Order: sequence, then structure tokens, then C-alpha cells
Amino acid sequence: MRAVRLQAPGGPEQLVVEQIPTPTPREGEALVRVHAAAITRNELDWPEGRFPAIPSYELSGVVEAVEPGATVAVGQEVVALTPFDRDGVAADYAVVSVGVLATKPSAVDHVHSAALPMPALTAWQALHDHGRLQEDQRLLILGAGGGVGHIAGQIASRHFGAHVIGTASAASADFARSAGADHRVDPDSIATSLEPVDLVFDTVGGALLERAAAVVKPGGRIVTVADEPPEGLDATFFIVEPSGGQLQELVGMVDRGLLRPSVDSVFPLEEARAAFERSLLPGKRGKVVLTV
Repeated sequence: MRAVRLQAPGGPEQLVVEQIPTPTPREGEALVRVHAAAITRNELDWPEGRFPAIPSYELSGVVEAVEPGATVAVGQEVVALTPFDRDGVAADYAVVSVGVLATKPSAVDHVHSAALPMPALTAWQALHDHGRLQEDQRLLILGAGGGVGHIAGQIASRHFGAHVIGTASAASADFARSAGADHRVDPDSIATSLEPVDLVFDTVGGALLERAAAVVKPGGRIVTVADEPPEGLDATFFIVEPSGGQLQELVGMVDRGLLRPSVDSVFPLEEARAAFERSLLPGKRGKVVLTV
């Protein structure tokens, strides 16, 4: 099969498309024919000591083979966020644990389905698991026009019924509003222009996170996926975890019209280097996706 492989530490220039053996599923796993695989901006920095490594950890595809007793069937369309400590899915086929698989949304194609798992699971775990967001609460999203932020805004407003304020540049204002933000605020004016909020969800980090802490209500919460919070700042930092069960809930939101992932651009597998170069550029609106 064809696979994109990172040959050594570095950037997109270290990527090569080559032929490797098709993997075989073991107990608890499925072989998935990959139709689309999404890219995360900094993921070429993740592999450590395991080169060559296949990148991309979000897929949409079709189950090709399973071990007896599996909870998915051959021919089933599926999506997944796969674990980061093993090879990714930028290949013709990928072996995936059945525990992280969910049924593909019927309302969108494979490209948009591949753009769902990581940002949606990140947003859900931030808002629900760590942020404990409730109806009518005030949520501030730092980076509301970004890949995770635009998903978080939709979930918060349309599923939780929260009031969503988002930081976004003037160029991203319309996009942030279309993705659930009731109000757009300039990042530089948070401390002077906002009423207190119940929850801050940070996807940016740095000085913006420190400024946002000033507008949190007593007893409010800060959740960040950007950086470990600076010393003295009471905030929860976490790294998203794959979960087929949670992803299935999010698929249901897509099919009910509550949630739609945005796709910035699409590249064929053979142009993986160009796709990763695009993922590093500013000003994107959603995910960069490889078609396989």
C-alpha cells in the first residue's frame, strides 16, 4: 500500500510517499480503507524515536477486515481519532482499535468527516468533561475562528445553550459568528470590554490566556489546550484522548445539523508535503485534508 512517512525529525521536507506492506489487524482491531485523513498543524513534531513514522491521526473510511467478535462490520463507514503513540493514517489502509471507531456521519462526505474527530473531541472534552459548561452560562473562547474554536462555538451554543463570546481577528469575525459565537471581541480588549464569564476555553495560550483570567467569575473555570498554564494561574491543561463513544455523540450532532466541521483545503495523498506546508500557514479556515 501507499503510505506517507516522516523519515526523520523535521518539517514537510522529511515526508516521502512510499510503498509498504499492508498491516494486519489483531484482536480488537479493524483494518480500515482510508478515504480521507486530516492534518494537525504541529503533528510532525510528535513522533519521537520511531522513524519512519506515518502522520495524520484522523480518518474517515470503510472497514475492510475485522477479527471475529468485533463490534464493527466489514463495509461499515467509520471515523476515528487514533492514538498518537503509534503510526497514523495517511495511507491506503490503517489498523485501528475498534474502541476509537464511530460510525461516519451520513450528512457529510468523507473529507468533512475526517475533519471532525480531533477538533470535536477536543472541544467536547474541554467544555463537558473539564469545563462542566451549563445552559445559559457565559463562555469565552480564545481563538474562536480556529480549527478547534469554531467547533467549540457550535457545540457550546447549539448543544449546551451557552452564551458564546469569541476572540477573533476582524478578518475572522464572520467565520466565528457563523460557528456559534454570539459576540466577537478583539483579543487586545478582553480585560476592558467584557462582563465576567463562567468558563474560558483557550486554544491560543500566551499573554492572551493571562489577560482572559481577569474576566473569569469567582468560582469560574479556565481550560486550555494550548500550553501548560503559567505558574500561579488556576487553569486545567489537557491533551485530547481518543474515544469512540464520545465521537459517536458528536457524529449525532453533525447528522442533526448542529455541527459542521470546516475544511480549509484538500490535497491528494501524493501531495502530502504540500498539504503539510499549507497546514503551517496562518489564516486557514478549518482543516487541511488528504484524500486517499
